[in-house]
Amino acid sequence: MKVEERYQALVSGGELKADADQERAVAALQHIQDALEARPERPGFFAKIVGKRRDPVRGLYLWGGVGRGKSMLMDLFFDSVAIDHKRRAHFHEFMIDIHQRLAAERAKEVGDPVAPVVDALAADTRLLCFDEMHVTNTADAAIMGRLFGGLIEAGVTIVTTSNRQPKDLFKDGLNRTLITGFIVLVQQRLDILPLDGPTDYRRERLGDATLWHCPNGDIATRELSEAFFRLTDYPPSDAKNVPSEDIALGGGRTLHVPKALKGVAVFSFKRLCGQPRGAADYLAIARRYHAVIIVGIPVLGLEHRNEAARFVILIDALYEYRVKLLASADASPENLYPEGDGGFEFERTVSRLSEMRSDAYLALGHGAEH
Repeated sequence: MKVEERYQALVSGGELKADADQERAVAALQHIQDALEARPERPGFFAKIVGKRRDPVRGLYLWGGVGRGKSMLMDLFFDSVAIDHKRRAHFHEFMIDIHQRLAAERAKEVGDPVAPVVDALAADTRLLCFDEMHVTNTADAAIMGRLFGGLIEAGVTIVTTSNRQPKDLFKDGLNRTLITGFIVLVQQRLDILPLDGPTDYRRERLGDATLWHCPNGDIATRELSEAFFRLTDYPPSDAKNVPSEDIALGGGRTLHVPKALKGVAVFSFKRLCGQPRGAADYLAIARRYHAVIIVGIPVLGLEHRNEAARFVILIDALYEYRVKLLASADASPENLYPEGDGGFEFERTVSRLSEMRSDAYLALGHGAEH
């Protein structure tokens, strides 16, 4: 089925509102779908037979604020394209895989490690889709130009979404010149479209939902589950099969996220603050998810001063990246830490928790403001 037909069905059914930006994006995606389906041969295999590679179907870089429908359109497009050799990945996990492949090639001590990685990917991939491309470290920035340039030259079509326009990728990163080649590549080899229409679907799906549920218990759990399903479009009837994932924290460590889908994560307070964690861990979470649901926050008495200190750092990280927070607790924020060391710092957390429930905060896009 064509992506345009699926999109129009959603509009006609009232699930989406008419949006000129989305319609332009869908038209571009439909063009890519038609062109890919008109070229049925397997990548890599055809190239080896004729001794040269075909020019790829021109890809797309779709950027805009949170909640404007980028992931939804990517879902429609990827599911619609009727070819076998396609891959969709979250950008961060894809780059982790790339660095592991590069390390394996370097260990062979035979020539350029990037070329065989590109060849391996291009051998069975015609379409490579990413949701939420963003660059946060110099290791990624240093190889992206050569990696994606090689993939495009090998005939791979790249379609990606991002919260940032290409020129703002890795905006305040150290050695930012490392990524300028990739930015030029995007500008020359991909179509670039903004998607910043008037409807914030994630905010709309939250509606007037309560963001801070008190006390903990079955009612709070049920209402937070309903909010998760609305934010992710996941069917409640399949609640037992909500995906989980492990995210990298650095230093070879990972954090298991028991429920994670489309940028929304669910954690227990014990998992986040009951174990030794620092700012770097919480920033990794804040960068990865646009909405975080925390369940089981207790009243933090004197015996919980370490947990309270971690909670302060966690909220600072979520606030910095404008993450939407939903939670259940045994007390309101102002009564959560009645006494103990760090009381002054916790007052700032109480203030931030209040601001994070305001309409002005909820209207902000995900990501650190520079």
